Amino acid sequence: MDATLIGFIVYLILVLVVGFLTFRLTRTLADFILAGRRLGHWVVAFSERASGESAWLLIGLPGLAWASGFSAIWPAVGCTFGIFFSWTFIAKRLRLQSARLNALTLPDFFEARFKDSSHTLRILSTVIIVFFFALYVAAQFLGAGKVLNATFGISQFWGMVIGACIILFYTIMGGFFAVAWTDLVQGSLMVFTLVLLPVVGLIEMGGVGKLAQSLNSLNPDLLLVGGGQSGWPMLATVIGGLGIGLGYMGQPHLVTRFMAIRDPQRLRQGTLIAVGWAILAFWGAVFIGIVGLGLLGQVVQDQEQIMPYMANYLLPSGIAGILIAGAIAAMMSTADSQLLVTTSAISEDIYRQMINKGAAQERLVLISRVATVIIGIVAFILALMAESLVYWLVLYAWAGLGASFGPALLLSLWWKKVTKEGVMAGMITGTLTVLVWYNVPVLKNSLYELIPGFFLSLFAIIGVSLIKNRWKQPTNQPSA
Repeated sequence: MDATLIGFIVYLILVLVVGFLTFRLTRTLADFILAGRRLGHWVVAFSERASGESAWLLIGLPGLAWASGFSAIWPAVGCTFGIFFSWTFIAKRLRLQSARLNALTLPDFFEARFKDSSHTLRILSTVIIVFFFALYVAAQFLGAGKVLNATFGISQFWGMVIGACIILFYTIMGGFFAVAWTDLVQGSLMVFTLVLLPVVGLIEMGGVGKLAQSLNSLNPDLLLVGGGQSGWPMLATVIGGLGIGLGYMGQPHLVTRFMAIRDPQRLRQGTLIAVGWAILAFWGAVFIGIVGLGLLGQVVQDQEQIMPYMANYLLPSGIAGILIAGAIAAMMSTADSQLLVTTSAISEDIYRQMINKGAAQERLVLISRVATVIIGIVAFILALMAESLVYWLVLYAWAGLGASFGPALLLSLWWKKVTKEGVMAGMITGTLTVLVWYNVPVLKNSLYELIPGFFLSLFAIIGVSLIKNRWKQPTNQPSA
């Protein structure tokens, strides 16, 4: 049997074993959604990082760097700062407040925070989560199909089927326990892959000087962080790349990691682990694409297949199989988390809170597992229909979630004057801005949709909250 395939199969067996072992730990809805808030800081940090980056990091960002050169550094810089900001300003406060409010999900938190008996915030949050996460999970299935196609010659369709089935299996079996512990394995494998490949590639080329010469001979603009652009196009590239970092604080599948840690005081150590992981991983992803272009030239038809192509070219087949499993790990670690958040929104936020408050825990877990299968099937159908590259499909969903929830969560944790009406206005404004901006070519080509969506949402929350607070103030009656 091919050594690459053996390495890949060994990895998959490990993931499935975790699913079986964690099945016994999942007895209540709190276990399925948040692992009973019993996770250590190492597991939380690696789970948050592995879940945060997806196929975008292993195949999307290297593909962008392969196509555009050093201008791809801006997303790496923006994401690293976004991760630091989210761990510093969101993590601890959300952990403490969500526990105090007994909130298991982000919609749970918003409803409890604002005492919203109408369930408006819960319903609005759930609709946004289900819509954008269906697209996000679809991107992971599409990425799995591309990697398996490039590696083993499996058709993209059957590659998507294999990836989807594995992800659905261990998410259904173990819930958050399975997701978090497989994320620890997957996150380690991802960062190992991202560091090793460009280092081996540089050694093969003969060093940085040879890389620069090769890129210069292909196109001197590849060596420029502005990509050879000037004026607004260059500025838009820089701002758009940096702006990706704004999305971290609004991703439900990431912030729920903060809610699951056992000891909130350990979040400082978690911050150091997460940021250290990000520095290694993002720069590695960019250099996979750049080194791959310098070493191999324009040898791939699909830019997002450069990572598995490099692995097979540079390394013994067994090691290549393990590293390619790292790419599948990136997709799995994100897709499982997004499936979990989406199904939690259905089982906890809709069924238990609004339909059957007295439902037995076994029934709630069963509903969560059935919902996982249904959402997975919908995402698979969307992946079959997708025409976008993984890079842009992920960024679209990322923008929608970041603009809808980021400003709302930040102000809910830090600003005492924020109101329910303000948060609602911000969620609607952020969502609509991203939807319109993305689908109007002149706007989409001018600036990444997350940036206007985030700031318009922020201003909407502040403006509506200030107006609402002013209405609440008693009117001073004139003296007789």
